[in-house]
Amino acid sequence: MAVLSIAGNLLVLIMAFKRSSRMKPPELLSVNLAITDLGAAVTMYPLAIASAWSHRWLGGHISCVYYGLAGFFFGIASIMNLTVLAIVRFMVSFNLHSPREKISWKLVKILCVWTWLYALIWALLPILGWGRYGPEPFGLSCSLAWGQMKHESFSFVISLFSINFLVPCLVIVCCYFSIALKLYFAYKTSTNSNHLPNIVKLHRRLLIIAILISGGFIGCWAPYGLVSLWSILNDSSKIPPQVSLLPCMFAKSSTVYNPMIYYFFSQSFKQEVKQLRWICLGSNPCHASSYNDNNIYMVSANVKSNQALRETVQETTELKQTSG
Repeated sequence: MAVLSIAGNLLVLIMAFKRSSRMKPPELLSVNLAITDLGAAVTMYPLAIASAWSHRWLGGHISCVYYGLAGFFFGIASIMNLTVLAIVRFMVSFNLHSPREKISWKLVKILCVWTWLYALIWALLPILGWGRYGPEPFGLSCSLAWGQMKHESFSFVISLFSINFLVPCLVIVCCYFSIALKLYFAYKTSTNSNHLPNIVKLHRRLLIIAILISGGFIGCWAPYGLVSLWSILNDSSKIPPQVSLLPCMFAKSSTVYNPMIYYFFSQSFKQEVKQLRWICLGSNPCHASSYNDNNIYMVSANVKSNQALRETVQETTELKQTSG
């Protein structure tokens, strides 16, 4: 899991760096998400692997606090980044046929910095006395000490679940549901006119990838959240170590899925990875496919050439004339 996470997210960052001169502002959010996944894998997995190999937690209280803080920090940063990404995708979808950029570089950079600062504030709260970090029941990793926060930090747990899980999940679902409705009506209109604009197809692919990424993250962390909430409301000693281990491992696997989703659902990302492989092998690099899905492993849909934009505008005009 560590190897797949580090290698996969490094590939995403390398592909983004290669096309940095052509990158659109909203795509920075996907780069930011890859950084959070890579950061979690690099800072947490080596210590967890060494502890599992030794059959005990390595280090004392300080290393336990470090591990718990890192996991909490990158987890909050990831879900906040996914929430911001959903909102930006919703804003971009307001005018499907508009070639103008709706999100500025300044705004996206501010949003990225906000996700990190917001996650850092929440990660520091247990150190400052609101909440607590401690070992997991199975003894091979550390996280928030759920069983010890039943009384002294119960308000922290309620605030954490409501503000950093339920609200983001609600925002993500509402945003993507609204985008899906817009695409449905646009697709229905285009079908009636026997003409489907390329921009509608593009947004549909973007929506599928975004839903898979968000759904994968929420699905991975939901079992861990439920088990943690159970340990707060009931006697945590009744939960077998095996039961507490599986949700924890499943939550950590969330850093692996995004590069796999990009690879299997984005033709451009797959072609760029294959091209990089040939370069690394020292052979003649294969040429990227002429198929252009506008790097749909990113969030932005407005990465089209001028000729493609003119074709889209022409399609839109023909669609309106046909509908009229």
